[in-house]
Amino acid sequence: MKPSRFDYFAPGSVDECVALLAEHGEDAKLLAGGQSLVPLMNLRLAAPEVLIDLNGVGELDYVREDADRLVIGAMTRHREVASDAVGTACPMLAHAAGLIGYPPIRNRGTLGGSLVHADPASELPCVALTVDAELVAVGPGGRRTIPAGDFFLSHFTTALDPSELLVEVRFPRTAEDDRWGFVEFSRKSGDFAIAAVAVDLRLRDGRLERARVGVAGVGERPWRATAAEQTLTADGPAPDVLQRAAEDAGEQAAAAADGYRGHVVATLTRRALDAALTRNGAR
Repeated sequence: MKPSRFDYFAPGSVDECVALLAEHGEDAKLLAGGQSLVPLMNLRLAAPEVLIDLNGVGELDYVREDADRLVIGAMTRHREVASDAVGTACPMLAHAAGLIGYPPIRNRGTLGGSLVHADPASELPCVALTVDAELVAVGPGGRRTIPAGDFFLSHFTTALDPSELLVEVRFPRTAEDDRWGFVEFSRKSGDFAIAAVAVDLRLRDGRLERARVGVAGVGERPWRATAAEQTLTADGPAPDVLQRAAEDAGEQAAAAADGYRGHVVATLTRRALDAALTRNGAR
């Protein structure tokens, strides 16, 4: 099938993008990697009147380190996010990006596109939520920073206004005392995950100073397994505690979806915790 007719714009700067969004509003769609939008347009499940192509906006493609943060432009491709350069500062992010689809998808898909698309089963929204990333948007009213916990609202729905553009994402750098794990389950490699679990821990002097557990693929958006987090920080990293935390995450998933996904999430959580506690902050 072919998409319905649309007007096409190829701006060269963020300012041009914002002006076009302000002019066309909800009638416009932004084209980044196009790995999700183009198939939807071809099936006529999406029919924007205006398409704004971001591929000429070079200022949105960058990776840099600022103090204790890793800052990545929204048009940075998945292949770059999966690189060793990113893996040194934020290894869980690089690992998760390497699990996205297949090489052609990672060559075209972008960090910003994945986050704004907000597929509940996607890897990168889950990582962003788990590590408390910050997303920076630009609109007619200027720039604003949105915590990842406030960004993902529902299926394919975010806190962005139709006149706003996501320009960069800020991830905390992984410190020496940090531990991480990311595990997903899919029918075959490259498929959308049936469920995924991300774990971000800070282990200091034998106790868990911080425990974050993010879940994807279960419910209308990625979410934090708060009961599991409380179990881990209250009782430490003993094997029986890890199992109880995994069961807590599974119960929360079962309540959000069904018993099958509850079982899957419990298993993935235990595997992610075990992986986290057998590696240090390095990739």
